[in-house]
Amino acid sequence: MPHLLDGPEPPEHLAPPERTVHHAVFGSPVGDLTAIGGADGLRALYFDAHERRPTGATFGERDDDAFEEVRVQVGEYFAGTRREFDLELAPVGDGFQKKVWALLAQIPYGETRSYGDLAVALGDRNLARAVGSANGQNPLSIVVPCHRVIGADGSLTGYAGGIERKQFLLALEESDETRASRLF
Repeated sequence: MPHLLDGPEPPEHLAPPERTVHHAVFGSPVGDLTAIGGADGLRALYFDAHERRPTGATFGERDDDAFEEVRVQVGEYFAGTRREFDLELAPVGDGFQKKVWALLAQIPYGETRSYGDLAVALGDRNLARAVGSANGQNPLSIVVPCHRVIGADGSLTGYAGGIERKQFLLALEESDETRASRLF
């Protein structure tokens, strides 16, 4: 299970002294992925055409030999041999976003939840839109599975990596029984 930091980012004067960030780019079945992080862990995993991808200036120096464990675990996921990630994660976000991202990390492989389901889990069904916004800001695509969140009616809703990637990831995680039931 991913390890997420709780609470908001500390004020700059209280932040850990190690702030060096670097990135690596590697291929996957859904296109190139950019891993960004530092000594505190993986901060982001973006698709090449990610809708809310920040500018490359914030990625730090490129080191394609970095993030070997990320590369291995993502490869295992696409090969169908990994269902949960075990990486040190350090996403940057506010306290509410991190609560939502922690809930996303708890959605089991091959299952989906609605924004309303997540809002209820947070204690207030009226938070569904806020959950959707936080979900859309998730910087850790695939690893923190925001692709597993769908509309209340079961429809595929927006995805920062594109609906085609969301469909691909959900199909990858489908059980044999679900896949077989769609054939009839």
